[in-house]
Amino acid sequence: MRVIGLMSGTSADGIDAVLAEITGSADGPVMRQIAFESVAWGQAEREVIGLLMAGQGDTRALSRAGFLLGEGFAEAALRVVTQSGLGIGEVDLIGSHGQTVWHEVEEGGAVQSTLQIGEAAVIAERTGVTTVADFRVADVAAGGQGAPLIPIYDQFFLRPAAGSEGCRAVQNIGGIGNVTFLPAVGGSQAVLAFDTGPGNVLIDWAAARATDGALQFDKDGALARRGRCNDSLVERWLAHPYFGQTPPKSTGRELFSHSLAERYRLEAAEAGLSDEDFTATVTELTAASIAESYRAFAPSSVAEVVVCGGGARNPVLMERLLAQVSRRCGRSITVVRYGELADVPGDEASKEALGFALLAWLTVQGEAGNVPASTGASGERILGKIAPGRNFRQVFGRL
Repeated sequence: MRVIGLMSGTSADGIDAVLAEITGSADGPVMRQIAFESVAWGQAEREVIGLLMAGQGDTRALSRAGFLLGEGFAEAALRVVTQSGLGIGEVDLIGSHGQTVWHEVEEGGAVQSTLQIGEAAVIAERTGVTTVADFRVADVAAGGQGAPLIPIYDQFFLRPAAGSEGCRAVQNIGGIGNVTFLPAVGGSQAVLAFDTGPGNVLIDWAAARATDGALQFDKDGALARRGRCNDSLVERWLAHPYFGQTPPKSTGRELFSHSLAERYRLEAAEAGLSDEDFTATVTELTAASIAESYRAFAPSSVAEVVVCGGGARNPVLMERLLAQVSRRCGRSITVVRYGELADVPGDEASKEALGFALLAWLTVQGEAGNVPASTGASGERILGKIAPGRNFRQVFGRL
């Protein structure tokens, strides 16, 4: 089955679209990436996403945004198919994460609601391809966090070989960071995953402020490399209650928000830090919060860290992550990018989108896509809502 996966993360910089071929059974799927495309959001889309993430905008704005972003996801799907050299009629299924604009976690850690927009019916209409979307809500309805959702992919494709010592930490660094701790194949330990806290969200904000909006992210870590980290502020900010909260847990821009970034910047200014120093310091905070979560919550010793997401392309963040993980875990630990591994589908840029292609495929197979030990749900659930495309009977007739 040929499946498109669509992903726009908490950084909200654009859509990652991947076309993959999935074969095999639900017990052991085999994935092959055919094509990948990253499509930037336009200014209008970025503005409305930012407005809704900030908890602003009325019901009309929210409703219109769902349709507007649906058009964007559909266009990304069509573009990745064009890049592949195939026709859209040769695609069986689309899995779209949508754009998270609200993820409400109450003080005790329970998720009250979650909202991802990007109307699936629009995607199905524009492409003609049956689309599965809105994956988080079934897990939340079952008492889970609704996130992270990619551990099922990690479990299938990234578990260490049987007999390996310790666990592999698969660390995604998007706007928000999340980790999956994977025991070796054949081990009795459950897969554990949770959001570690800020990924690129504070770094992106710092870069935009340092350049008066000319940069939306710290390209190649250049700003951070020119700055000097204030370790005292990093330790102070690590006292944030989220970091000490026991998993399962998830978070988003509602907590690690622009207002929090502004508060941190004011504290940095009072300490005499420049804009470059502030960028270096929040970069260190991201690395330190990830490493501290390993020290506190890893179910066994971490043998290797595999990094994916936009943060994997920031060499300064990667350097600081290596240093922080080794220091806080008390030993030298290998840190690699996902794309450096052999025999895995795609690379660090496409991995999350591949995950949503897999989730859509599992849904139409009637198979669960969540990992309850990671989300806290009361059990396994089939995820997503199906928007039939013109190929609906054809797809379900072959299952």
